[in-house]
Amino acid sequence: MKELEQLTSPLDFLSDNLGHNPDAAVLAAYEHWWSSEGQVISDAVDRAGTPWLRMFDRAGTRIDEICYPPGYRAMLLKGYREGIISRVFEQNSVLPFYRIGYITAFHDPGLFCPYTVSLTTAVPLKKYGSEALKARFLAQLLRTDDEVWQGATWMTEIKGGSDLGASVETTAQEQGDRWHLDGDKYFASNLGAELAVVAARPEGAPRDVRGLALFLLPRLKESGELNYTVRRIKDKIGTRSVPTGEIELRDSEAWLLGNREQGVYLILEVLNISRVANSIASVALAQRALAEATEFACQRRAFGKAIIEHPLLQQQFRERRHGLQAAMALACKAAQMLDAVWQQTPPYNEQYHLFRLLAHLAKYWTAEFAARTCKWAMEVHGGLGVLAEYPVERWFREAMILSIWEGTAHRQILDGLEVMQRKAAHKDLFESLRPAADSHALAGIEVRVDQHLELAEDEQEASAEKLFYDLAHFTAETYLKESRAR
Repeated sequence: MKELEQLTSPLDFLSDNLGHNPDAAVLAAYEHWWSSEGQVISDAVDRAGTPWLRMFDRAGTRIDEICYPPGYRAMLLKGYREGIISRVFEQNSVLPFYRIGYITAFHDPGLFCPYTVSLTTAVPLKKYGSEALKARFLAQLLRTDDEVWQGATWMTEIKGGSDLGASVETTAQEQGDRWHLDGDKYFASNLGAELAVVAARPEGAPRDVRGLALFLLPRLKESGELNYTVRRIKDKIGTRSVPTGEIELRDSEAWLLGNREQGVYLILEVLNISRVANSIASVALAQRALAEATEFACQRRAFGKAIIEHPLLQQQFRERRHGLQAAMALACKAAQMLDAVWQQTPPYNEQYHLFRLLAHLAKYWTAEFAARTCKWAMEVHGGLGVLAEYPVERWFREAMILSIWEGTAHRQILDGLEVMQRKAAHKDLFESLRPAADSHALAGIEVRVDQHLELAEDEQEASAEKLFYDLAHFTAETYLKESRAR
């Protein structure tokens, strides 16, 4: 079955959507490795559960070593060796990252997280770090051998991640050529990373989002002592291949990135790179779930024929294959738009604000599509779908995390409204859609958005979900139509 063959290959599906690929041979070898070796490791890691924390060595010295199931490091290093980070800077493009990331996420969405936060550490370091900082740290993040350093992005504290202005209580005190941070990070992914970018509030800064700054924090102080400690590792329903836990910052050495008055913009740059990664991962996961459902439905027989031949289920498969293609078109457009603007610095131009809106639409739409698709794939399997011995229940668990990572649907809707209200990004979006869009449908959504933005603030927020859903759907379908016309 030709459709099943394409669905079971992330590279085949990716090749039709993300433009010219100079690394085709590398990606083909990477996909083969996953099929022949990596998936077995990934499945074992998921079954083994959360990595564990060794806090002290035999002499009683605090070491906070993250201990992984067998094979994990080989799986992790494979992506770094293939250049998932280094190729971004060699090719001056983020697209190599998302291509390798798509194949990774098809097999293990959680593993895409360490790569993502490593990139979102390297990018602000390259853009905003001093020459001394770049000389000291950047090359370590770009290595393609076993000595590669990993990055992390630690923003969220116990009060939550949506309202950073109110929830970030970590403080930063300037001391000579560096800063010292004190605070706790509650959802800190990729524990044990050698470097992290951290949101903190310099002493005396306003108690709102504009008072935040972005800092580079190494795992070890210059003295060789731990620069941060791990309180605990969290046990999660999915993404078990990445350790997430709680970090304690106590007089921790860090360096300011960029201008402290522009810290919130740097933080949002980091988040938006991750949101596009989340979109790519969501589509890859939806493809994997659809592939699992297709394979099962071709084999399972009921009432005298394969269940995929029954009209109702057949229609559902058609709808979900189409939805997958539309979600991919939207995610790829967000990645391509990011590729055009990722090196901009504040103040940004209109193209950057259009990217911001696309990032919110893509993150919202693809994560919701992945969750719906994975739930449906379980239903296709019937009672077998809830059994841990078969893979489809894992993809449902993974989808639940992707819908929350880098901001829930609620957050994407409100941030999308903000960039439309303040930057009129929807006008540029409509212009980009106009060549391929149905003119009548486009005129209708334009009127709806304009009327919505005229509402009182509370009414605008309360009624935003249906509009944002329709806008995301319309945008995805139009970009799909555009891609098919090429």
